Amino acid sequence: MTSAFAVLAEPARRRILDLLLERPRPVGELVERLGLTQPGTSKHLRVLRDAGLVQARQDAQRRVYEVRLEPLAEVDAWLAPYRRAWASRLDALEEHLDAAE
Repeated sequence: MTSAFAVLAEPARRRILDLLLERPRPVGELVERLGLTQPGTSKHLRVLRDAGLVQARQDAQRRVYEVRLEPLAEVDAWLAPYRRAWASRLDALEEHLDAAE
């Protein structure tokens, strides 16, 4: 299985996830929103599906895709120390601004 990091390196795939985070969408709607061709969109969806980041369900004659958040735990765990560092810098900025008043 491809790592979430490798899959998310592609901006179009991140945009697909952004759209699917709002709500499940059929392929045709993703094509319209992304401005990509249907084959191009399907290729990105296949990569996302193979990585476990999205899943598809049949709805009559169309496939509806939805995001799966569980695989993003790897990315979240990697970002945790950076988030803590950022929070401490924001705390320091707040203290500085409070002292300047």
